[in-house]
Amino acid sequence: MDVAKKSINGKTIYAFTSRLQFLEFLDKLDGGMLIALNAEKLNKNESKLDDLINSNIGYPDGIGAVLALRRKGLKAVKIPGAEFWLDIITRYVESKSFYFIGSTTPVIEQTITKLKLEFPNIKINGYRNGFFEEGDETKLIGNLIASRPDIVFVAMGSPRQELLMSELMEEHPALYMGLGGSFDVYVGLKKRAPKLYQKLGLEWFYRLVKEPTRISRQTSLLKFLIKIIFGKI
Repeated sequence: MDVAKKSINGKTIYAFTSRLQFLEFLDKLDGGMLIALNAEKLNKNESKLDDLINSNIGYPDGIGAVLALRRKGLKAVKIPGAEFWLDIITRYVESKSFYFIGSTTPVIEQTITKLKLEFPNIKINGYRNGFFEEGDETKLIGNLIASRPDIVFVAMGSPRQELLMSELMEEHPALYMGLGGSFDVYVGLKKRAPKLYQKLGLEWFYRLVKEPTRISRQTSLLKFLIKIIFGKI
């Protein structure tokens, strides 16, 4: 399936028009990495991360990315990774196997417990927390090679999760997706913005009110929007 895409600040973004289109795109995909893109990531210029984005599937996870694509004349919708990973499980629960990496031990264990309740037929080939000591990465690679999961979710924050996924992909090809703090949201440790904020594209503002320390990150969105308005993107 052909999906329109554009380069925004040196980063290729796929302009998915719906979650269903994204899922149908994945049906034809033979492995790779799904990378959520927002204004903060698009504003950065990190060659290694940029290379990973351009050689995999970057999708619009933030309103800034969506607006940039629309400014380029492409139809696009926001694909919230914090929800889309569950869409992926729902679509492939009967045909694919999964591996989960990230957050703290209590959170990942709660995540696995909840997934087994919501998806009784899910095939979980393994899981672990997102805190690595010396030798842990080697053990993880060994586990992936032995258990051969089809889909691997990594919730460790960016760019750490993307860098780890690129190393894991070299040893065990599969579909990888970075999830940031999605496991914490899934088990109720963190709250997403109310639906009205999400619909209006103001989820960033809600998070800023709840976590004022995010001000430097949200400044990236403001700068990015100014670039869009003045045609600098």
